[in-house]
Amino acid sequence: MHGDETISRQVLVYLVDYLLTMYGEDQRVTELVNTTDIYIMPSMNPDGFERSVEGDCEGSAGGRQNARNIDLNRSFPDQFGETEATKEDAPEVWAVIQWILAKRFVLSANLHGGTVVASYPFDDSATHQMQGAYSRSDDDNLFRYLARVYAKNHPVMRTGHPNCPDSPDETFKEGITNGARWYDVSGGMQDYNYLHGNCLEVTMELSCCKYPPASQLKNEWDMNRESLIAYMEKVHIGVRGYVTEANNGAALPDVSIVVAGINHNLTTGRYGEYYRLLVPGQYNISAIAPGYTSQTVHNVLVTEGKATELNLTVKPTASEPVSDMPVTTKVATSAWSTAQTATLTPNPTPSTENKAPTSSGNHSDSPPPHAGPEVTAPLLPQDFRHHNYADMELFLRRHSIEFPAIAHLSSIGKSVQGRELYVMVISDNPTVHEHGEPEFKYVGNMHGNEVVGRELLLNLIEYLCHNYGNDPEVTQLVNSTRIHIMPSMNPDGYEVAKEGDEKGYRGRNNSNNYDLNRNFPDQFVNITEPRQPETVAMMNWLKSIPFVLSANLHGGSLVVNYPYDDDKEGASEYSKCPDDEVFHQVSKAYSQENPLMHKGHLCENLHPVEYFGEGITNGANWYNVPGGMQDWNYLNTNCFEVTIELGCVKFPWEKDLPKYWEQNQRAMLQFIHQVHRGVKGTVSDIRDGSGIPDATISVVGIDHNVTTAQTGDYWRLLVPGTFSLIASARGYEPMKIYATIPKDRVEVVDFKLTRVGSEGQAPADLPATQDLSVEEFQNFIRYLSQGEGLEELVRSTATENSYRYRNDKEIAESLRGLTLNFPKITSLRSLGQSVEFRTIRALEISNKPEEAEPSEPKIRFVAGIHGNAPVGTELLLEFATFLCMNYGKNPTITTLINSTRIVILPLINPDGRKLANEKQCSSMRGMTNAHGKDLDTDFFGQLYGTLQPETRAVMKLILERGQTLSVSLDGGSLLATYPYDKPVQTVEKEGTLKYLANVYARNHPKMHLGDPGCPNNGQDGVLRAAERQSHMGSMKDFSVDFGHCPEITVYTGCCMFPPAEHLSTLWAENKKALLSMLVEAHKGVRGIVRDKSGKPIVGAMIVMNGGVQVYTAEGGFFHALLAPGSHDIEAVADGYQQQRQKVVVSSHEAATVVSIEFDMDNSIFGLPREFVVAAAAASMTALVVTACIIWCVCSAKSNQQKDGFHRLRQHRDDYEDEIRLTSMGSKKALLGNEFQDESESDEETLYANKL
Repeated sequence: MHGDETISRQVLVYLVDYLLTMYGEDQRVTELVNTTDIYIMPSMNPDGFERSVEGDCEGSAGGRQNARNIDLNRSFPDQFGETEATKEDAPEVWAVIQWILAKRFVLSANLHGGTVVASYPFDDSATHQMQGAYSRSDDDNLFRYLARVYAKNHPVMRTGHPNCPDSPDETFKEGITNGARWYDVSGGMQDYNYLHGNCLEVTMELSCCKYPPASQLKNEWDMNRESLIAYMEKVHIGVRGYVTEANNGAALPDVSIVVAGINHNLTTGRYGEYYRLLVPGQYNISAIAPGYTSQTVHNVLVTEGKATELNLTVKPTASEPVSDMPVTTKVATSAWSTAQTATLTPNPTPSTENKAPTSSGNHSDSPPPHAGPEVTAPLLPQDFRHHNYADMELFLRRHSIEFPAIAHLSSIGKSVQGRELYVMVISDNPTVHEHGEPEFKYVGNMHGNEVVGRELLLNLIEYLCHNYGNDPEVTQLVNSTRIHIMPSMNPDGYEVAKEGDEKGYRGRNNSNNYDLNRNFPDQFVNITEPRQPETVAMMNWLKSIPFVLSANLHGGSLVVNYPYDDDKEGASEYSKCPDDEVFHQVSKAYSQENPLMHKGHLCENLHPVEYFGEGITNGANWYNVPGGMQDWNYLNTNCFEVTIELGCVKFPWEKDLPKYWEQNQRAMLQFIHQVHRGVKGTVSDIRDGSGIPDATISVVGIDHNVTTAQTGDYWRLLVPGTFSLIASARGYEPMKIYATIPKDRVEVVDFKLTRVGSEGQAPADLPATQDLSVEEFQNFIRYLSQGEGLEELVRSTATENSYRYRNDKEIAESLRGLTLNFPKITSLRSLGQSVEFRTIRALEISNKPEEAEPSEPKIRFVAGIHGNAPVGTELLLEFATFLCMNYGKNPTITTLINSTRIVILPLINPDGRKLANEKQCSSMRGMTNAHGKDLDTDFFGQLYGTLQPETRAVMKLILERGQTLSVSLDGGSLLATYPYDKPVQTVEKEGTLKYLANVYARNHPKMHLGDPGCPNNGQDGVLRAAERQSHMGSMKDFSVDFGHCPEITVYTGCCMFPPAEHLSTLWAENKKALLSMLVEAHKGVRGIVRDKSGKPIVGAMIVMNGGVQVYTAEGGFFHALLAPGSHDIEAVADGYQQQRQKVVVSSHEAATVVSIEFDMDNSIFGLPREFVVAAAAASMTALVVTACIIWCVCSAKSNQQKDGFHRLRQHRDDYEDEIRLTSMGSKKALLGNEFQDESESDEETLYANKL
């Protein structure tokens, strides 16, 4: 808290390490961590620390105050007078206050330095007498007890004689003191905690020397360790429990817990929980809340070291007196207690006790209602009224809390005005996709003034939750289906709509005044309106879950409307989709269960000419709707969606809502049943049974395919009949099966596919990944490439962090900090310096960073080539921290680091970064380096002049052998681009490069949808770089052409330099995509090249599909990324016969492994080597003899005539090859300006000569 009192900072760092290290090893530590939420803040004043000086015991060097020269322990609100510090002057205080109020801590210690004593409240008095005025709190006995716990376990503090040089005569009885009695401190933190935060805090002074030398730190830790642990254990003394409402068992927050005789109350938390620290004794304890009768329990026994549990129940004041309600107390079972139970009232009634939260605090695992042997009539909804947003939110939260076993509430995004787009999932396992279980959805209120669907879906939630376990139909649907219900897609529009609106438009559109059902990409019409937040959220959601069937609920008519909604001509005529029969079937399943809809002619007063046969219609045949959601579902996902118009009036009066439920209840349930029609099954690998994601299921005669989900399961809606089904996947032989679809159930058809080409078995001497066999590693990559593998990794490594932009010095400190904290897996090196002599650094992360491991893929992450786009720099710094922090903790991250060499270059252009300004989305300031050069146009700079120093540094890194993949982060758009930036007609390896860009975009929640607010978004968030902005000399082109390493550029957002508060969102958006690149680096094809004797061949050229080239590294290893599919590989080495193989690469499998063995090339020009050598020797002999004769004759004629020999070249091709290898064969030549062909332009020479 005081920046120069650093002993406390380091002791807490040691405490963190001790708790983590001893957890699971030491029973006491393990019990403490298991039963306590422990928050440790090593430094409340980091700015002051930076100004402090080691060895300064008195604090004379400065650093006590914050950067605004404010003493933080004089700046909290004070009970005896106002403090002067403002939020601007003391932001640290404001932040801690918010933290205290939010977390509702129970016990706290504030660690300082300068003497050795435990100081307890109050810290000041009303008189503000400087010394000697004991200022007693209402919990004085408790504070003295807590302070003594710390002091008696500290070998110096317990003596009461600190013997500090500046005050050798100062003593503290028992090593503790009342704060104000020692000296008066206004605005202290410990008093604020007690008076405003439910928290008891004591201030501990740990050492006479405020900033002792590092050599003394271990001794200080040893003296404080036991005190810290013993003090934390006291958080479990006193009384704890819950306060609930008598009638329904609901938890009650903000109830006052009153202890008779102690004039200091605390309040219950969000779940009705409270923790009241007390010294041993007997107490009368009450729960008091406005609107409720108070509940008092007498003679509650609190024992030493044992937490007594006291659950209290109160009734609303309008209800019966609460005196008959049961109250039980028991001592919680823990390391410090044994179980006891006592009944405090003679007439307990069990109605509330079962509903009260348990002492463990786990409120979410209540079982589903028990299904009794008798089947009773289902319970009908009772809540028929219009729900505004706040009301709807409470309804959804209440049902999610009351039925946690089957109901899970989440939000898929926010509306324009920031309202959550809530989705309630109802299933027996609502939080995950279960293999083989179909996903179904209802969406309501897309048009804000069409409200019947919104209310019906709330009724449906109520109906399903209350009847699960009692009604067989509901139970069967919930157990076999994952049902997603979105009551309102347009909550903003609803808030401005008016009850009684029959056919108006007020509230129809979102708050940007766009019709959401005209805002989706369309197959026939280019939708030019900007994509709305609600639309983007929906598209993202629909892409993330393998929905099978859906209904979009509207109002204003009475009909089921099915695809297509428009046609090429824009005319109102039948627009038939390939699954027209299926849509007929599911549409009639709904309309025929609605007693009015199937008649087809209901809205005579509003639409007298409308008639719909059987209550259904083709969308375009009714009227054209370009940009509709139902067509987008069908064309872009596996989901079949219809639009259901539920009534003639858009916003009916509340009194009419029950009749809408009566008319639609059976229809809504029957429509859910339709998801269990057609065919379903699993597509798996016949070799190991693993599911194959993204396999295609085709039905002969129907031009519409579906794809398998991440674990290989699929669902395909079909009408009854016999069909020919084909399953196909990249790298597998397709398989055809005939299936007969029954009328009233689903047919199960599984496919087991056989791989084509290579089986992918590793040669015996190809190294396996550390701790994993080749087969285990293949399973590991498969797991991360399909199912929930990557998603689960992201969830399991979620961390809270504060994000900010760092300057060059702070970046250097962050990188150096990683090497100091994780020396076994990190290595930091300097690549060079910028124009203004700032160092360009690269961090390598690997399990053996100092050793060459050519068999492992090497991936490069680069950012900051443009100084005005610093988001990428911060993302890579966070990525590096994330990897290091999880190494050894998370097994997936550990395996990835053990098997990959990761190079992170966070900032190429530090000079430009220094000039750029935050919150400048389009400013070019800082884009170039200090010479005004755009570095992304300088990677062939030797043709035009001197290379920029930043470019030269990065080129050296790129030209290092063995790099598999590179990812560069930039800003100003939201897409991933692939080579080339230069204007070339064809891209030799476009399939692979585009595939890699697609992998990143697909794993980004927004990129694959495109952002209409950004320029040049491309299709699915991917674009060839030259189509975005064509230019020469780019880094990615250089990487591909001369580094033989594919590189993609990721543009992280439309704004070049967004506000720092956006960084956390940007990290969350890019985390999975960055991890996907680590996984992708292990795919493609890898292998080893050697000769017949087993000797590895270094420098052999591996040519893929006649074009892409990589070269074998040390040990003969090579690795090349390739798009999924079948590929031809050719290996070429001087003096050996060429070798060819065919390999199959899969999108969800580890690299296909090949072993290439060379034979010596024993033929020359197609003739036996021995014959050619003999003939050549005879020819040379004859030639030499003839030459000698000629020389003798000529010399006889003239002694002045001279002749000589020129080296004979048998083949022009050999000559040209030599020239090419001479000019481009080494990176030294490349960097040494050896591109000299004056017959062509500089650029033509470069591209003509490249390998």
